[in-house]
Amino acid sequence: MPIVVNIDVMMARRKMSAGELAERVGITPANLSILKNNKAKAIRFSTLEALCKALDCKPADILDYTED
Repeated sequence: MPIVVNIDVMMARRKMSAGELAERVGITPANLSILKNNKAKAIRFSTLEALCKALDCKPADILDYTED
């Protein structure tokens, strides 16, 4: 998949656990895991906004595009 989700990189930079991030964003740890492991087919803008707010970053810090 050409879209890569780098949530784990931002979590490490912010020294934040998955449980803490899931709670701040308002999603389940299972759904956060799906996002982190590049298994998600889509993401809501409201979820992306909450992730960016919780991690103090921009969408480009979380999402990356690579050619197949």
